[in-house]
Amino acid sequence: MHEHSFPKGLLFMDTLWNSVLSELQVDVTKGAFLMYLKQTKLASFEDNTAVISTPTFIIASQVEKKYAPIIKTLLEKKSGKENIVIQFIYGKSPSKEARTDTGPLFDMRPVERPINPRIKPEYTFESLAVSDSNQLAYTACQTVAASPGSKYNPLFIYGAVGVGKTHLMHAIANHVFAKNPMAKILYLTTEEFTNEVVEAIMSKSTQHIRRKFRQTNLLLLDDIQFLTGKEKVQEELFHTFNALIDGGGQIVFSSDRPPSEIRKIEARLASRFEGGLTVDIQPPDFELRAAILLIKAQKHGLVLTTETAKTIAERVENTRALEGFLLKIATAQTSKKRPITHDETLQLLGEKVDKSKFLHPDDVVNTICSFYNIKSTQLKGERRNALFVKPRQICMYMLKEDIGLSLVEIGNLLGGRDHTTVMHGIDKIGAQVLKDTRLVDEIKSIREIIAG
Repeated sequence: MHEHSFPKGLLFMDTLWNSVLSELQVDVTKGAFLMYLKQTKLASFEDNTAVISTPTFIIASQVEKKYAPIIKTLLEKKSGKENIVIQFIYGKSPSKEARTDTGPLFDMRPVERPINPRIKPEYTFESLAVSDSNQLAYTACQTVAASPGSKYNPLFIYGAVGVGKTHLMHAIANHVFAKNPMAKILYLTTEEFTNEVVEAIMSKSTQHIRRKFRQTNLLLLDDIQFLTGKEKVQEELFHTFNALIDGGGQIVFSSDRPPSEIRKIEARLASRFEGGLTVDIQPPDFELRAAILLIKAQKHGLVLTTETAKTIAERVENTRALEGFLLKIATAQTSKKRPITHDETLQLLGEKVDKSKFLHPDDVVNTICSFYNIKSTQLKGERRNALFVKPRQICMYMLKEDIGLSLVEIGNLLGGRDHTTVMHGIDKIGAQVLKDTRLVDEIKSIREIIAG
């Protein structure tokens, strides 16, 4: 059933897309709308395929990642069509005079996902800032990428959250793929590996996953510390490890701690971890923090001088906090419709000088998961078990109250939930904190942990 009756041709697409944007504008922050959504166009809409164009790759990837589900829902609602497929393209738009109903409106370069959706194409060696704190890991990863399976096998990278472990793993995958598009590359978290092993055991299909993992040319396993105490999974990884090494495949692990500090790991598997090269990544030094800020600012189209980047780097040490403060700058710059000055940056820094911390959504999610002893996949999953529902709703509440994310942004972050579900969760916790002192204490404790 059609919500509106739209004319056909270009006018149809413009009218339809303006209607979609009008609804999105209500649900997202002003900064997000101006920075990403306002710069999109509906380039074509034929045979249930909607092609959405943006001026840059970064905007295309961000809109796809954060807003694709709700865009699909709104297009289906407003056009009367079902099962719409969304595609994103990026490139320079020609003049309006050159537009026609039939010719392509943009340089039709798709937002590439050449390996799998988990590998971010923008995470390359070239896009990573390097200094003394990560030089060794950077060089080791480049060596592995240049000749996988011949040196440093396995490569074990460890370091605290936010120091760039995942970026380096994706950079290896992107480099290997660029050299050999036929290479079988598999990247997943240890939690995902665990789930596949458990499901295979339950369905008696272990041979299938063994073929999947053991025929891979490059296997990248993130957060290997979560293998602790999982004997069957460790056994499967041990055999996978041997098969890949014998077949010339390359394995890369990441962890928040060195192999020797991962508890309840089989001795034979621990010895395999230590049989290759183990490198650590230290927290970023001042120079690297400033470089990170400048690189990320350029990536997101923000104007940031070297002087301002240094000022921020002097006061904010945590990498996640740097990203959080950059989001704050982006919001201020968008609302003022101009780059913010050095003095205005100092004012923004002064707003939270006591906490010396600028919250990133991951800080809230990870702290809540740790506080209630649940996994992030459980927090973001569909299960309605009370064990998960309460932390999930508290997370919604804090993402709104402490960071100011929109309902849509919170829904996307927590597994693609509808904004009405998010609103219900926020309202429920908001009502409970007025009468439940225990809940108030729990939220207070979570905030204290985040603040460090």
